Amino acid sequence: MTKPGEEDAVDVLSVDVAVIGAGPAGLSAALNLARARRTVLLVDANRPRNAATLRSHGFVTRDGISPLELRKLGRVEVESYPEATVVQSVVDRVSPDGDGWSVHGSSRGTELRARARAVVVATGLREEFPSLPSLRALYGTSVHSCVECDGYEHAGAPLAFLCETPDVVDRALLVGSWTDDLVVYTNGAAVLDEAGRARLAAAGVTVDERPLADLEGGRDGLTGVRLVDGDVRPHTGAFVRPLWHADLDWLEAPVDRDAEGLVRVDRLGRTGVPGLYAVGDVTPPGPEQLVVAAGHGASTAAAVHRDLVGGLEDLRDAVQ
Repeated sequence: MTKPGEEDAVDVLSVDVAVIGAGPAGLSAALNLARARRTVLLVDANRPRNAATLRSHGFVTRDGISPLELRKLGRVEVESYPEATVVQSVVDRVSPDGDGWSVHGSSRGTELRARARAVVVATGLREEFPSLPSLRALYGTSVHSCVECDGYEHAGAPLAFLCETPDVVDRALLVGSWTDDLVVYTNGAAVLDEAGRARLAAAGVTVDERPLADLEGGRDGLTGVRLVDGDVRPHTGAFVRPLWHADLDWLEAPVDRDAEGLVRVDRLGRTGVPGLYAVGDVTPPGPEQLVVAAGHGASTAAAVHRDLVGGLEDLRDAVQ
């Protein structure tokens, strides 16, 4: 880290595009931008949301791969291009700088300073789970958040769905398409009305609105859900509805965000701020399968390249 007054002693890396985040969306964006012969800085904080997940699914040719291995392979591919620079750093400021952007970060005492003509935000989301002591220990093995990703492995099993949000009915019906033995637990949250209870009952889904104490299980996985009153209901798998947070305090730009805090973009990842793009889980509708995020990254990379060819200055003039 530099001391006050020593900023000039730190080299400033100048690139066409800085990609902030190295999940599937960011990796795909960086790879395709490098292949467009754009100089690219890929900044990886190495804090993946799915770090606890043992297997990822639905990614063609990589079904069942460890998410961490998928990230590793992606980094190796990006780093193989001379146009790309990959650094591990936690970005703490991205701000407009003349006709481009200033990027600042640090990691283990090493400061990152860069300047880019365009920035792609691909930082994903932070998950907040219900306050159950054993949930984290079981998460990624027999407790999951993405039913499209992990439902197949638990198909037909006695499942629990832990949800304290108003979208409980639609999400429970989705989970129920993988099993005929599903219990929805609201943990005492008043998120169901009579119409919602009726819809779930008609679909054969059981609802338990009592407060939860914890999950039961160990190394062999989940065995049940324990209620505050001491009742334990047996389950071999569970899905949980987290609250998702887009932590973007470091981004000094007037981006439009929805009620969930997600960055609104057009279909190619443009934020409405010239030279600033967002892709992946940080954009609506939020968390999606890895292969979908990677596809979005490729589409956004194409848009960034075309905008750079056309001239970001023209876009800025049009907005102003």
